[in-house]
Amino acid sequence: MIASLNSATRHVPAWPIYIVSVAYAGWLLWLGIDNRLGPDPVNALEHKLGEAALYLLIAGLMITPLRRYAGVNLLKYRRAIGVSCFVFVTFHLLTWAVLDVQRLDRVWADIVKRPYITVGMAGFLLLLPLALTSNNWSVSRLGPSWRKLHKLVYPAAILGAVHYVMLVKGFQIRPLIFLGIVLALLGLRFFATRRA
Repeated sequence: MIASLNSATRHVPAWPIYIVSVAYAGWLLWLGIDNRLGPDPVNALEHKLGEAALYLLIAGLMITPLRRYAGVNLLKYRRAIGVSCFVFVTFHLLTWAVLDVQRLDRVWADIVKRPYITVGMAGFLLLLPLALTSNNWSVSRLGPSWRKLHKLVYPAAILGAVHYVMLVKGFQIRPLIFLGIVLALLGLRFFATRRA
């Protein structure tokens, strides 16, 4: 069955991931414009974009454990998932800065004064070089350094999940589940590296 799945995915291109991601982000924006995201559409849009980014971040982190422990090879989709994740993080950031805060001085003030925004912004900055080097030219130019650079996704994933935990008010199980999944996936990588 695993062999059949791997054989089938060899014929499925990665580019639809970009199309679906942009279409979903556009659909969310349209729902906001059409006032169908509840009483606070900007806040709802921010959260939905951020959650989509976390889903994709977790999907990207699952690719190596799936190959290592289950034999499912989805490596060809990792770049598309990673870039799409960055697109959602960028849209999440822009929604907050442009539609919510709306003033550059207040954006900086929020980054400095609100810890959950500081954490989220740190995660975004860690993802930035990964997005800029997610192309064949960078892979060949950077060589082995490319792989080391892209390990920044690990602290970025933790910061993204912690940002979500800090963002919500009161005790909520959903953000903790996201954080737990991220830590579990990173733990699998850590133990696999130590055993190698």
